[in-house]
Amino acid sequence: MVLKKKKEIQVDAFFLDQQQLEKLQMFSKAEEQSLASLLLHCAQLSDGIQQIQCIKQVIPLMKKMDLNSACDPMVKACLDILGEIYFSLGVKNPLKKVLASSLNGLPEQFMTLAVQSFVRCLREELKTTDVYLYRKVLDNLTSCMEDLSLGRMTSNILSSVFHFLFVGMSVCFCFNRKNHGNHIVQTQLMHDLLIAIKVSMMLVQKLQENIQGSLWKHHESFVWQSMCSLLKSSTNFLMDATLLQTVQTTSGLAVILFTKAMYEPVEELPALVSDLLLGSVERAGVPAWFVSNCGALCTEQLPDSVLLFLCHGALAMLEWKNGSMGENGEKLLLDTASVLLSLSSELKESSMATSLSRILAIWTNSALAALASGSPNLKVKLNGNSDVIGKLLEYIYTHWEHPLDAVRHQTKLIFKNLLQIHRTTITGSSEKSDPFFARLLKRLLSLEWHVKGKYASLGCLVECVGTENILQLDRTIPVQVLDVMNDQSLAPYASDLLETMFTNHKAHFTSSFQQSTWIDQWHDVWVSPLLVILCEGSHDQTTYIIDYYLPKLLKCSPDSLSYMIRILQASADANLGSRSTRGALGALMACLRTARAHGHLELSAIMSNGLVSTECIKQGLVHQHNQVCIDALGLLCETHRSTEILSMEEMELIQFFMMYNLNSQSPSVRQQIGSLLRKLFCRIQESSQVLYKMEQNKTKQELLENPSKTHPLGILQQYKDFMSSVCDRLFEVLFPGSSHPTRFSALSILGSVAEIFSVPKGQAQVFQLDQEIDSTRVRTLIQCFASTFEEIKVLAFGLLMKLRDVDSEYLDLLFQAAMDLSTSTKPYDCVTASYLLNFLVHHKGLQHICLGRWIEHNPQVDENTPVSTVEKNTLAVIKLLLVNVEEEISQAKKSLLQAAASFPMYGRVHCIMGALQQLPFNNLTLVTEWKEMVARLILMSYKLSAVVSPVVQSSSPEGLIPMDSDSESAGRLQVILHEIQPQDTNDYFIQAKLLKEHCKVESGKTLNDTITFEVSLLLGTLCKLLPSQATSEPSNALITVEQVKNIGDYFKHHLLQSRHRGAFELAYAGFVQLTEMLSRCNSESLRKMPEQWLSNVLEEIKSCDPSSTLCATRRSAGIPFYIQALLASEPKSKTDLLKMTMKELVSLAAPLNDPSSVIPQVHALNILRALFRDTRLGENIMPYVADGIQAAILGFMSPVWAVRNSSTLLFSALITRIFGVKRGKDENSKKNRMTGREFFSRFPSLYPFLLKQLEIVTAEELKIHPSLFLLLLILGRLYPSPMDGTYSALSMAPFVPFIIRCGHSPVYRSREMSGRALVPFVMVNEIPRTVLSLLEGLPDSTSPCIRQNNIHGTLLQVFHLLQSYLESKQLVSSDFEQGLGDIITCVGTKLWLAKRLLTDGGPEMQLFGFWEEMNRVISDSELVSSIPHSSAVPGLIQYLQSITKLVISVLWVTAGPDIQNSSSPVEKKIAKPPLSIVHLLHCEFHEVRLLVLEAILLWLKQINSKEIAEEGGGVLCLLTDLEDTLLTMALKEKNLQCFCKVGGLVTPDCTAYFSHVLCLQISEEVLKKWVQLIVFFCGDEQQTEMLLAAAEVLKGITSFLLINEKLILGLSDTLAMWKCVVLLLQNEDLVVRDAAAEVVQVAQSEKKTEFALRIVNAPMALDLALGILCERLQRWGETRAGVPILLEWLLGDGNLKADSETSTPEEDDYLFDKGEVNFWAEKLTHVRQLSKHLLLLISMTHLTLPDHGELNGLSRTALDQAELVGHLLRALPPIPEFSKTGEFTRLAIQNERISVCLKILNLLKSDDEVKQLTLIFSIHPGAGHL
Repeated sequence: MVLKKKKEIQVDAFFLDQQQLEKLQMFSKAEEQSLASLLLHCAQLSDGIQQIQCIKQVIPLMKKMDLNSACDPMVKACLDILGEIYFSLGVKNPLKKVLASSLNGLPEQFMTLAVQSFVRCLREELKTTDVYLYRKVLDNLTSCMEDLSLGRMTSNILSSVFHFLFVGMSVCFCFNRKNHGNHIVQTQLMHDLLIAIKVSMMLVQKLQENIQGSLWKHHESFVWQSMCSLLKSSTNFLMDATLLQTVQTTSGLAVILFTKAMYEPVEELPALVSDLLLGSVERAGVPAWFVSNCGALCTEQLPDSVLLFLCHGALAMLEWKNGSMGENGEKLLLDTASVLLSLSSELKESSMATSLSRILAIWTNSALAALASGSPNLKVKLNGNSDVIGKLLEYIYTHWEHPLDAVRHQTKLIFKNLLQIHRTTITGSSEKSDPFFARLLKRLLSLEWHVKGKYASLGCLVECVGTENILQLDRTIPVQVLDVMNDQSLAPYASDLLETMFTNHKAHFTSSFQQSTWIDQWHDVWVSPLLVILCEGSHDQTTYIIDYYLPKLLKCSPDSLSYMIRILQASADANLGSRSTRGALGALMACLRTARAHGHLELSAIMSNGLVSTECIKQGLVHQHNQVCIDALGLLCETHRSTEILSMEEMELIQFFMMYNLNSQSPSVRQQIGSLLRKLFCRIQESSQVLYKMEQNKTKQELLENPSKTHPLGILQQYKDFMSSVCDRLFEVLFPGSSHPTRFSALSILGSVAEIFSVPKGQAQVFQLDQEIDSTRVRTLIQCFASTFEEIKVLAFGLLMKLRDVDSEYLDLLFQAAMDLSTSTKPYDCVTASYLLNFLVHHKGLQHICLGRWIEHNPQVDENTPVSTVEKNTLAVIKLLLVNVEEEISQAKKSLLQAAASFPMYGRVHCIMGALQQLPFNNLTLVTEWKEMVARLILMSYKLSAVVSPVVQSSSPEGLIPMDSDSESAGRLQVILHEIQPQDTNDYFIQAKLLKEHCKVESGKTLNDTITFEVSLLLGTLCKLLPSQATSEPSNALITVEQVKNIGDYFKHHLLQSRHRGAFELAYAGFVQLTEMLSRCNSESLRKMPEQWLSNVLEEIKSCDPSSTLCATRRSAGIPFYIQALLASEPKSKTDLLKMTMKELVSLAAPLNDPSSVIPQVHALNILRALFRDTRLGENIMPYVADGIQAAILGFMSPVWAVRNSSTLLFSALITRIFGVKRGKDENSKKNRMTGREFFSRFPSLYPFLLKQLEIVTAEELKIHPSLFLLLLILGRLYPSPMDGTYSALSMAPFVPFIIRCGHSPVYRSREMSGRALVPFVMVNEIPRTVLSLLEGLPDSTSPCIRQNNIHGTLLQVFHLLQSYLESKQLVSSDFEQGLGDIITCVGTKLWLAKRLLTDGGPEMQLFGFWEEMNRVISDSELVSSIPHSSAVPGLIQYLQSITKLVISVLWVTAGPDIQNSSSPVEKKIAKPPLSIVHLLHCEFHEVRLLVLEAILLWLKQINSKEIAEEGGGVLCLLTDLEDTLLTMALKEKNLQCFCKVGGLVTPDCTAYFSHVLCLQISEEVLKKWVQLIVFFCGDEQQTEMLLAAAEVLKGITSFLLINEKLILGLSDTLAMWKCVVLLLQNEDLVVRDAAAEVVQVAQSEKKTEFALRIVNAPMALDLALGILCERLQRWGETRAGVPILLEWLLGDGNLKADSETSTPEEDDYLFDKGEVNFWAEKLTHVRQLSKHLLLLISMTHLTLPDHGELNGLSRTALDQAELVGHLLRALPPIPEFSKTGEFTRLAIQNERISVCLKILNLLKSDDEVKQLTLIFSIHPGAGHL
C-alpha cells in the first residue's frame, strides 16, 4: 500500500588531465561554440548528469560542420579525447552508454577519424600487463562490441585482441594457482577468467563473417593460430575440475562455438559432437588441428562434469531450428538426451544437479525447435510413448520434489515442454482424447495430494486438456485441493493449480456461451466450496486460503465479490463463528479485507449501502477467533490507495480495537497488529500531505461553492486528535504489572508512530510524538528496561533514542542502579544494566554527574579534541567497568564460589560488550586510548577465563546435585570442590551445609558457563576490529594480527578441552565470529589458520594419543562445535575443506575391530551428526548422506555403548536431513516421506546396502538384531507411487520377502514398523495377491506350533496393505470386489484368532458376513461376562480396549439410517447390538469408560457441526437414557480424565438436567458442596483439563443459575460462581480463557437488544462479564448486598504485612525460582474494569450506604493497607523499579487498588448527588460515556 520512493540515479563525472585540458583550451574559441569549447565546458562540470546533457550536444554540433572539417586538427584532437574519455569510464556509468550512443550517430565524414582514435586507445588498453587491471580492459572490449559499430575497427586490431585474450586467460589461470587458499583473490581471478572467455565468444560471434573465408585457408595465419590457442585454453579450462563451475560450463560453450567456427564441412559437426559425447571418436577421421587442441576430449571415458558441459555447449551453440542439421542433428539430439539422463543418476552434488536440470530444460526447447522441421522420424522418436519421453518422465517424477528450488522449477519447465513436444508430434489429432494425455492425467490424479510435483504437473496438463475435461473425471477436485491448503508448504502450489484451473474454466465458459448464464455454475464449482471452508475450516486452512487463493479468485472474477457478500451476509448473524472457526462473520471480514486491499471495493460505499454495519465490524474486532480480529482490523487499515482519507468511523473503530486486543499471547497476532497499524499510520501521514496541498491550493471561491464539504484543516485536526488518543492509550497500558504481550504491542506501535511521523524539516507534519512526551512518560519508558524480556528492553531503548532527555538528578540514580545491576546474579539484571548504560552514554552530563566519584579512573580528554559524546562516555564507562572487573578477578582467585554468589563478573563483561557494539569503530577519534583499552580487555578476558576454567574443565558431571548425605556422595563432592577451587584458603566449604554446597557448586557452574559465553562473545567482537582488506597492519587498527592469533589459540584450547556443554556451546558463538573474519581476511597467515587448525584436530582425533586432552564423553564436548565453525566459514563456492573433512570422518566412522579405533569412531560419529544438522552447509553436505547412514547403521551394532549412542544420534540427524523437519505429532504423516524410487535415486548406494543388511537381520528369526529398528525406520518413511514405471533399474521386489520376515520379530515395535515398511515395496495391483499369501500363512486352529508374534506381525502387515489398497485411487470396481471377496473368504477361515487377538475394529465391520461372528466375539468377552481376573493380568486392559473399540464400531453401524430404516430380516437382526452405551459406562475400568466418553463427544461434535445431518437421528438414539448415568458420573467419577469428559457432556442441555436434579430434591447442602467443588476446580493450581471442565459446567449453568431472574443459589454462591468466571477469564492458558468466554456468549445471546457482542475474546468478555454481573445485581434487587462484596474483590485479599515479613533476602533467592506463573493476567486492568462498572451501577441506582457496617469495616481495612503500602514504598531504594522490581510492582498495584476502593467508599457514604457525580468522574473520566 505504501508508495516506494524512486531511486535516484547516481552518475560519476569524468575528469580530464592537465594535458588534455590544455589541448582543448588551445583549440577553443571564446567568441564561437566549437567542439573543443563544448568538451572543455563539459569537462569543467562536476555533475555527471549535466555532463550527459552536454555530451548529447556533440553530434548535433558535428552535423553542422562542413565536409572539410574532417581535416581539421581540432576535430581529430577532440575525437582522441572522446575515445580516451570512453575507455576511462566505468562499465556501469551511464555516461559510457550515452557517449557510445552519440558516437554511433557520427556523420560519415568523421567515422574514419573516430575509428582511428578508438583503435589507438584500444591498442593502448591492450598493452596492459597488470593482471588486476585485466577486468577493466575486458569490460571495455565488451562495451565496444555491445555499444559501438566496431565491425570496421576490430578487424584492424583483431590479432591484438586475440593475443590479449589468450595472454589474459593464461595469466589469470596461473595467478589462480599461485593464490591457492586466498579465496577472495581466487574468486576475483575466476570471474576475470570467466569474463575473458565470454568476451572471446562474443568476439567470434560478432565477427564470424570476417573470420570465415580467406582467413581460414592458411592455417599458418595469426588469426587461425590465435583461434587454436583459444580452443586449446578453453579445452583445458573445461577439463580442470579445480575451477569454478561457471568457468567450466562457459568453457564448454566456447569449445563448441570455436569448433563450429573452424570446422569444415559444417554438416559433419553434429556427428563429431555425438562421438565426443559417446566416447567413440576415431582420431584418424578427425582434423589434426582438433586432435592437437582438443585431444583430451577424444577419449572413451570423459568425466561426468565434462560430458554435462559439452551437452550444454552443443544445445546452446548449435542451430536446432527447423532441423537445419539434418539426420546427424537428430541423432545428436537423441544422443544428448541419452547422455544427460544417464548423468542424472551419477551427478548428486547440488550445483551439478541444478545444472543438469537446467540443461535438460534447454534440451526440451531444442527438441521443440527441431520438431518444427516436421521430420516423421523425429516425431516417432519424441512421441509421448517413446523411450526418451518415458525416461524424461521418470526423471521428472524423481526430481519434482527435490530439495533445491531451482531443480523443482526446471523440472516443471521440462514437464511443460515435454507436453508441448507430444502435442507437436500429434498435430492434427484431438489432444483432449489423446491416450498419452489421458494416461498421464489418470496417473496424476491417483497421486496423493501431499506430492508437490502433482500440482505443477496438473497445471501444465490443464492447458492441454482443459479444466472441464478434468472435472468430468472428478468434480470434487476443487474441494480436495482446498482441503490440502491447511499445510503452508502445499498452499502456494495448490493455489497456483486452482488459479490455472478456474481461469481456464472461465475462458472455456466465456467462449462456449454467449451470455453470462454460466456464472452460477462457475460459482458453484469455485466459490461455494471456498465460502464453506472459510466459515467452518481450521485456522491454518482458512488463513492460507485467504492469503493465497482468495486474491487470485477476485482478480479473475471481481464481480464474484457481490455474490460472496450476499451469501455471507445472509448467514452472518446466525453463524458468528467460535474460538476454532471463523463462521460467516469471519469469512465476510476476510473477503471484505482482501477486496478492499486489492481495490475491489470502497469501505464507505458498503457501509453507507448497509451491506456491513458498524456493529458487525465491532463484533469482528473483538472476536474470539484471532484471525477474525486481524481481518476486521485489516479491513480498516489496508487500502489500495495509500492516500485514502481516514473517516471518523474508522478512527473510532481503531480505538475500540486497541482497548481489548493489545494483550495477545500470540506473537504472530502481535506482529500482524503492529504491521496493520503501521499501514494505517502511513496512510494518515501520506493522506495528510495531500490534505496540506489541498489546503494550500484551495481558494476562497471554492470554499463558497462547497460550504458543506469537509475542510482539510478539520480532517487534519481529527488526525491529530486521533493519534494523540492512540498514544494516550498506549502509554496508559504501560502500568505496573502490565503483561509482556501488552508492553510489546504498545512499544512496537509507539516505535512505528515515532518512525513514520518523523519527516524531514520543512515539511508540514500532522503529528509529532515528542510533543506528547513529558518526563513522566520518559520515566515510564525507562522503567520498561526492568522487564525480564529483552525484546521489551530493545523496543524501549529504540524509542527513547528518538525522544527527549532526562533530568540530571534522575541520571545519577540511573547510573548508580546500572552499576549495581551489573553485579547481580540474575542474568536479566545484567542485560538491564547494559541497556541503561547504553542509554546513558548518549547524555552529555554523564561525565560530570556520574563519573565524578571515580575521577581517578577517568583521565580527562583534551577539550580541544573534537570527540563525540558517545565515544567519550563509552570510553569512560568501559574503563570504569574494566577496573571493577580486574578487582573482582583478584577476589575470585581467592574464592571462586564466593565470587559466584556475591559478585559474578559476567554482568560487567556483558555491559562492556554492549557498550562496544554501539560504537562506530570506523570513525573513532581517540584511537590511541582505544588501542590501549582493547589490549587491556583482551588481557582481562584471558585472566577471567583462567579463573573459571577449573570449573568448566572439571570432571564433575553437569547437573550433579546429589541429594543423599551418605559418605560416598560427601567425599565425591569434596573432591569436586577441591578440584575447582585449588587456591581457596578460607573455611568457606567446611562451614557450609552439604546441600547448600551442592547448590552452590551447580550455581557456580552455571555462572561460570555464562562468564565463558560473555568472554567468548567479547573476544569475537574484538576480532572484528581488524580491517579485513588491509594487506599489512595499518597504524589506526585497534587490534593486531598477533592478538588475533592469540585469541584463536584461546578459542581452540577452550573448545577442545571444556567438558561442560554450557561452556563450549557458548564459546562457539564467539569462535564463529572469529572464523568468519579469518575467511575474509587478506593476511595469508591469518587466512590459513582455519585450515591448519582443522588438519591438526583431525590428526589428533586419528592418532588416539593417550595424552590427548580431547573429551570423548558428552557427545565429544566442544570438538563438533570447533569443526562446525571452521567448515561453516568456508566460502560456499569452495568446499575443499568440507570434502577433505568428510572423507576423513567417514573413514573414521567405519567400524573396525581394533579397540584403539573406538574413541576416534565416537568422535567421528558425533562430528558427523553436528555437520549434518548444520543448515549453513546446505546441499553441499548431501553427497555424504548415504555414507553417514551406513556408518550409523553399522555403528549401531557395535558392542561399545558409546559408539551405539553416537550412532543413534547421527541416525536421527540424518533422518531429519533426508526427510525434513517433522512439523506435526503424527508419526505416520506422509509429509516427511518420499517414494522409494526418489529415495534410491538420490542415494543409490543405499539400495544394495539396505538389502544386504535386511538379509543379515532376517537370517535368524528369533534373534533380536540391533539394526533392525533403524532399517525399518528408513523403509517405513517411504511410500508407493502410482508413477513407478518400468524405466527404473532399482526394483523394490527384492526387499519384500525380507520385510515380511521382519514381521516375525519378538519386538512389538519392530513388527508394527514392518507392517508400514512393507507398503511402499508392494505395487498396488499386487496387494490382493500379497495379502492372500500372508493370510494363508496364518496358522489353523489345529496347528501344533502357534507363535503369537508371527500372527501379530502378519496381521499388521495385512492391515497396512489393505489400508493402502483402500486409500489408493487406482481401483477398478470389478477388480476391487473380486480381490476383496477372496480376502474375506480367507479371513473367514482364520476368524478363530479373533477370540483373543483382536486388534482393531475397522470399516470392514460393515460386511454382513462377519456379523454373527463379531457378535459372538463380543458376547464371549469379559465386557459382557463377569471379569474373574484382576487388572494385573498382562494384556487385559489392552484386550478390553480393543473389544470396546469393536463395540463402538458396531454401535455406529447399527445407528446408521440404512440399518435403522431397513425392512430386511438380516439388517433388523444387525440393528440389535449386543451391548449398550450405558453398560459400557458402568465398567469398572476407567480405560473403557474413557473410550466410550470420547466416542460420545465425537458423535455430538459431528451432530453439531452438521457433518452427519441426515444421519444424526440414528446417532442420537444411542445417546438416549444417558442423563442419569452422566449426572451420577459427574458427582462420583474419581478418574480425572473421565471427569473432564463428563464435564463436557453434561452441559449441552444443562437446564433440563438441572431441572431433573431439582426434581430429585437434592438438598441445599449438596448444592453448596457442588459450588465449593466448582470453586476448587477453578483454582490457578488446577490442571488445564480440570479448568476446562469447570468452564464447561459454568457455561451450562449460565442461563439457569447465573443470569436467571431468580437467585436460585443465593447471592453468596451465585457471586462465587461469577468470581470463578472472572478468574477463568484471567487464566494464563488461552484455551481456558476462551472456554470461559463462552459463559458471556450464553449471557449475551439471551439479551433482547438488537445487536449484542457475543463471540468475544477474553479481555472483552471480562469487561462484559463484570457489566452483566452489575446489571444482574440491579435486576435481582441485591445492589446493597452485592456492592460490598464487589468492593472486596476490588481491594483484593493480599496480606502485604505477611508478604513483607516472609520475603527472603536476596542472597537466599533460589536460582531457578520462576515467581508468579501467570504472565497474561493484568490485575490493574481487572481493577479498572470493575471500578468502571461499579461506578456505573452506583450512578444508575443512586446508591448510598452512609451507615453500612460492612462498608465501615472495609474502609478501616483499606486505610490500614494504605498506611502499610505507603510505609513499604518509602522503605524501598531510590529507584525500586530496578533493584526491587517484584516488590515495587506488587505495592504499586495494591496502592491503586486501595486508592480506587477508598474513593468509591467515600462516594457511597456521600448523600449529595452532585458531589457523588463529581467523585464518579474524578475516579473514572470515561464513566460519562458508559
